[in-house]
Amino acid sequence: MTSVTPIEDLRLSHRAALFQGKDEIPVSMFITQYARGEGPDQHLHPYAEAFVVQAGVARFTVDGEDVEVAAGNVVVVPPQTAHGFKNPGDDQLRVVSVHPSPTVQQTDL
Repeated sequence: MTSVTPIEDLRLSHRAALFQGKDEIPVSMFITQYARGEGPDQHLHPYAEAFVVQAGVARFTVDGEDVEVAAGNVVVVPPQTAHGFKNPGDDQLRVVSVHPSPTVQQTDL
C-alpha cells in the first residue's frame, strides 16, 4: 500500500522535518531550511549520508575541510566522517539529507 505523509506532520521545528522509514523503508530524511549562519554542527553517522542542496549555498565542513556547494548539487559524506554545514549567505538554504537507515543514527561531536 502506498504511504503519503505530509511534511508538516514530520516537522521538528521551523527549520527541520524528519522522516524515518522504520519498518516501512530502510531510509530516513531530514528536510531542512536555514537562514544565514544556521545549519547542523559537526556530527557523524555509521553510514554514508547524501545531501541534496535545493536552494542557496551550503558551506560544508567535512573531515576538517571546507567546501561551498551551490543549489543543484549532491554531496556524499562517507561513513564515520565528521561533517556539518552552515548557510554562509543571505538567501535561504534548503537541503534534504538522505540516511540509508530506517532511523537516524548520529553522534554529535
